[in-house]
Amino acid sequence: MSEKLWDGRFAEGTDKVVEKFTSSIAIDRRLYRHDIEGSMAHCRMLAGAGIITEAEMTTLVEGLAAIRQEIEAGRFTYDDRLEDIHMHIEDRLGQLVGPVARKLHTARSRNDQVAVDARLYLRAETGAVIDRLMALRRVLVDMAADQLGHVMPGYTHLQRAQPVLLSHHLMAYYEMFTRDSGRFGDARTRMDVNPLGCAALAGTTFPIDREATTVALGFRAMAANSMDAVADRDFMLEFMAAASICMVHFSRLAEELILWSSAEFGFIELPDAFATGSSIMPQKKNPDVPELVRGKTGRVFGDLMALLTTMKSLPLAYNRDMQEDKIALFSTVDTLKAVIEVVARMLPHIRFNTETMRRESERGFLNATDLADYLVGRGLAFREAHAVVGRAVAHALDQGKELQALSLEELQSFSDRIDDGVYAALELDQVVDRRTSAGGTGTASVKAAITKARADLHTEVPGGTPGGAD
Repeated sequence: MSEKLWDGRFAEGTDKVVEKFTSSIAIDRRLYRHDIEGSMAHCRMLAGAGIITEAEMTTLVEGLAAIRQEIEAGRFTYDDRLEDIHMHIEDRLGQLVGPVARKLHTARSRNDQVAVDARLYLRAETGAVIDRLMALRRVLVDMAADQLGHVMPGYTHLQRAQPVLLSHHLMAYYEMFTRDSGRFGDARTRMDVNPLGCAALAGTTFPIDREATTVALGFRAMAANSMDAVADRDFMLEFMAAASICMVHFSRLAEELILWSSAEFGFIELPDAFATGSSIMPQKKNPDVPELVRGKTGRVFGDLMALLTTMKSLPLAYNRDMQEDKIALFSTVDTLKAVIEVVARMLPHIRFNTETMRRESERGFLNATDLADYLVGRGLAFREAHAVVGRAVAHALDQGKELQALSLEELQSFSDRIDDGVYAALELDQVVDRRTSAGGTGTASVKAAITKARADLHTEVPGGTPGGAD
């Protein structure tokens, strides 16, 4: 079966340059397990429908199992002449079992074959991504629990704004990655649809049982329209869009780790095992892992843009342009999984310089809003209080002092509503713990968030979605 599957139509052989140009085996060979799984389900369905005999089915299934063993043992030979993993397996099946191999493709096209392979592959990889994110989220929750009570500056516009608990900051990333898990779970629901049996684009004349292959392959449902089934790559785009959003979160985290590890911040010390040095400057310790995480974000964005551009003008149904889908998809899957793994391994080994964080939280007037709130509590309208505190800050800047270092007389010069109780309102831990609103940085609120997160993680199942839904 080494001749081309379409040779009957053509008067001359394919040019060698064309064979190399059109070959995708270097990319799609990783789909071999899914291709064999789909072929076995198709084969058993053909026998169940009386299209092939039980004996033929047994021969074909045994041949496919033998090919899987050859590939996994590294004994399988690849050749650009056979283009893709589907033709490689079909050709080898003919070598192993003879002419009966030609019956396997009955009521099937490479169009629905590649679609089912891609969905099986991505369904499994999506589950793996969700599992890795679950492990990462557990790491973040554990770190938040360990660091409870430590205060750090919170920022807006990269300017010091208000003090927050370090645990609160870490739990912000827990929330981001929880949303990511939910997005991947949603995407998996829509990719979990069986296109097998839709053939090239119009279905088939054979009395196939698509429900049988849907059940055999564990799909949630079968594709409702044969043209859409073979032309659809939305499931890839949706996964890659979710991956891009997830990488935004990793890039933001990486940027903060890079900043915090600098001498200018001094908030953290990255573990030596996740940093590198300089080839010329002996003193350097470079945050290469976070930098690469930040850099790889561009690759995932590019993968999404590449596939969006490929798909944007394609008429129904299948077009060979779509062969390019797997390059972008595999790149995204590999990059995302690697990033989740390395970040989850690195985070628990970061050393937080909590004394530095606390000291810096007491500088820069991070308690200015609390002085305004104090004045509101004593009957002043907030906008008036805001103006009063602004003048007090300007005075403190001139004096080179923080608000809490101003004398009572100085503070009272800006408002006669201030008494000596103001100093308790300006004390750092009080500033943090008075944020008692749900979702705020107060210790009680953060403890509640950690408790809820642990309960939610406990209800999730491997490969599931946040909250235990699947």
